[in-house]
Amino acid sequence: MKVNFRYLLTISLVTALGGLLFGFDISVISGTIPFLQDFFELNEAMKGWVVSSALIGCILGASYSGRLGDYFGRKKVLLAVSVLFGISAIGSGLANSIPTFITYRILGGIAVGGASVLAPMYIAEVSPAHLRGRMVSLNQLTIVIGISMAYFSNYFLLAIGENAWRWMFAAEAVPSLIFFFALFIVPESPRWLVAKNDETKAHQVLKRVAGTNFADFELSEIKESLSGSEKRGTLREVFKKKYSLIIFLGVFLAVFQQWSGINVIFFYAPDIFAKANLGVDAALFQTTLIGLMNILFTILAMRVIDKIGRKKLMLIGAAGMTACYLVIGYLFQIERTDDWMLLTFIIITPAFFAFGLGPTVWVVLSEIFPNKIRGAAMSVATFSLWVACYILTLTFPILVDIFSASVTFWIYGVICVIGFVVIYKLLPETKGISLEKLEKMLVKE
Repeated sequence: MKVNFRYLLTISLVTALGGLLFGFDISVISGTIPFLQDFFELNEAMKGWVVSSALIGCILGASYSGRLGDYFGRKKVLLAVSVLFGISAIGSGLANSIPTFITYRILGGIAVGGASVLAPMYIAEVSPAHLRGRMVSLNQLTIVIGISMAYFSNYFLLAIGENAWRWMFAAEAVPSLIFFFALFIVPESPRWLVAKNDETKAHQVLKRVAGTNFADFELSEIKESLSGSEKRGTLREVFKKKYSLIIFLGVFLAVFQQWSGINVIFFYAPDIFAKANLGVDAALFQTTLIGLMNILFTILAMRVIDKIGRKKLMLIGAAGMTACYLVIGYLFQIERTDDWMLLTFIIITPAFFAFGLGPTVWVVLSEIFPNKIRGAAMSVATFSLWVACYILTLTFPILVDIFSASVTFWIYGVICVIGFVVIYKLLPETKGISLEKLEKMLVKE
């Protein structure tokens, strides 16, 4: 099998621009908090709501985008997502009241939720099994590039002054526009085309990816997996007993990725660094180091994910994050918040996440669900992910207030231990296995 790697990489990268916008959108808020507090005169409760409001949209977007992708096609819904990103960017930057600002942030969240479901799912559906891990990991790479872009953009736009926050949000309109037009060169998912009885177009897409023999084999596998019942699985079908293990694993991995505590560091990094007695400029600069570490270790994970496998990378990530949280909690406990060690471990924690849970969870979620229920099941898992993220973001300042920062980080460490055990005991290795063969392995008739 000779893969047309340039073509596969091109369509995967274009689709993964949804991940870049996802990363930018969820992280841009971190650098705007001091400005928003001054402009809107926010108290602590309103600050928490403003920071987490986009996550309401993420939950909505994740809930419906999988089923919309099953009905209209992955590509069409991604086009709609790109438009929502652009509207949210401009609207958030122009907002003059809290309700208006929150409305546009929720719209952006809907786009993030949609991109988080459809981008990895599409890439998995066009990629040969032996390259699928690396290709789907591109989506995680673009997420962390988007996070870093937001950090760098915030840092350099800081010089504008009191209106800097408006430009920080509006900057997202540029990649949104690029994403919209680039999507026109991307074909529709071959697995969706087969489900819609357009086998000719599906064969053309698969043939262009890896030749006629690959297309013939994949097409027969897809048709077999979709035979015997409705070609588009309903939400009710997702919860049938035969799918119970994969739905449990999908939801568990999605929730664990968030409750590992990583987004506390992404969202509240400037606040955490400020508690370490750094100024706003220095705090924003430190967050750029988090972004660079994230990119570096995501690239490293991409290089080894199809060799080492998904499961081992997850275990390494969970173990490393556990150790980091133990140290961070201890340093807060002994009140060494201005210590270089605290800053070091706060920067190292995302490195373990980027090498382990970051890319591998999205890869596994895009792999384990059968063709019939993939759209609906991805929605269920990603809905769970964003609900978990919302709870995490909302509860972090509350937990710190009630228990202290040290106990809060130790709680995240305990969650990482639980995740390690469940992954070790229950998750099978999925590297190098076709989506249809995985279905036969994981679904118990």
